Amino acid sequence: MTSFDAEALYAALREQIRAAYPDWTQADSPVLAGIHTGGAWIAERLAADLGVTQFGTISVALHRDDYSRRGLQAEARSTQLPFAIEGRRVVLVDDVLNTGRTIRAAINELYDFGRPAAVELAVLVDRGGRELPYSARFVGTVVDSVPAGTTLVLERDEAGPAGRLTFGTEATRA
Repeated sequence: MTSFDAEALYAALREQIRAAYPDWTQADSPVLAGIHTGGAWIAERLAADLGVTQFGTISVALHRDDYSRRGLQAEARSTQLPFAIEGRRVVLVDDVLNTGRTIRAAINELYDFGRPAAVELAVLVDRGGRELPYSARFVGTVVDSVPAGTTLVLERDEAGPAGRLTFGTEATRA
């Protein structure tokens, strides 16, 4: 399997977003929200690098379509949106886009807080395999070299500079 340089993918993603939205200080600027956990880490870094004063985090725990089978995860966190999303453009950030089910759950959670004008997806890796019709506007890379039954897992080095990001793999949970 190909190795993924999460830091290089982050830099590419950041520059795409910066090119689309060079000034985040305007009243009509989009808002930034990351999906727990990897997307929240990326959104935190993007906020710092792009000069965004606040960002939100989205929990998909209660909107998962496998909730009845998996239950509430012990590390589940609540959604934190320190801004109104009604009528706003939302840049929704996640680490990996695969089937689209996490994105569906995140959008359902967003709509619990209001109706955004638009939702644009930003991901480090799009690995295909879509089961739902979602695509990302901002993408670090598109790959098809991740074997079936394998999950890409974003990790953050808390001790390193700016929470250095790396990718690992693990077997998909049943």
